[in-house]
Amino acid sequence: MPSSFVYPAQRAASRGVTDFFPVTRPDAGRCGRVDPETERALLERLRLGDTTAFDAIYEHFRPRVFAFVFRMCGRRALAEDLSQEVWLRLARHAKCLRPDTRLRPWLFTVARNLLVSQLRGSARDAVTLDAIVLASGIPVGTPEQLVAAQHTYVRLERAIASLSTDLREALLLVAVEQLAPSEAAEVVGVRPETLRQRLSRARAQVGHALEAMERATPSTRRSSS
Repeated sequence: MPSSFVYPAQRAASRGVTDFFPVTRPDAGRCGRVDPETERALLERLRLGDTTAFDAIYEHFRPRVFAFVFRMCGRRALAEDLSQEVWLRLARHAKCLRPDTRLRPWLFTVARNLLVSQLRGSARDAVTLDAIVLASGIPVGTPEQLVAAQHTYVRLERAIASLSTDLREALLLVAVEQLAPSEAAEVVGVRPETLRQRLSRARAQVGHALEAMERATPSTRRSSS
């Protein structure tokens, strides 16, 4: 394996967390989905040892891989370590990948397996909010609109963080990372129907949590005045 394959992941270790996951940047956009034809071309070049293909895959998917792991474990240092290991494994196994490998599900499967292995035996299931907001970014507007948007995103992250692990990963993979339910089921290792049921429950619970936060807001403000 060419040593330059490892360079992007090594370089990532020296970057700040905002380089991976835009916490408060108003212009932070979500990484678009790579079209199937481009993904197949990148995969073929990767299997042939083309380091520029690795760099392209890394630059496109690294924010998404980090964001998924971070939301699942709530620990930045651990998320950085595990997401870096995902890229090291891609570098090691690049030439052995099947021609029909789908990169996005492969990356999230590796990330999830690493996280499960790391946290196996731990009773810790809740995620610390730690000032996370959605990677889609906060829209630019008036100061009042910005504050309102920040509150909305923080509430949404709190609602997501309150989900059990199985519901949270289903929601993140489909609603945030834009995997098809069948792809998310493959990542998690369950039947598509089971994944869809988890997704439905996750959406319902997030909706209820947001409604509860909204109802609590006026009383909280009155008590503080």
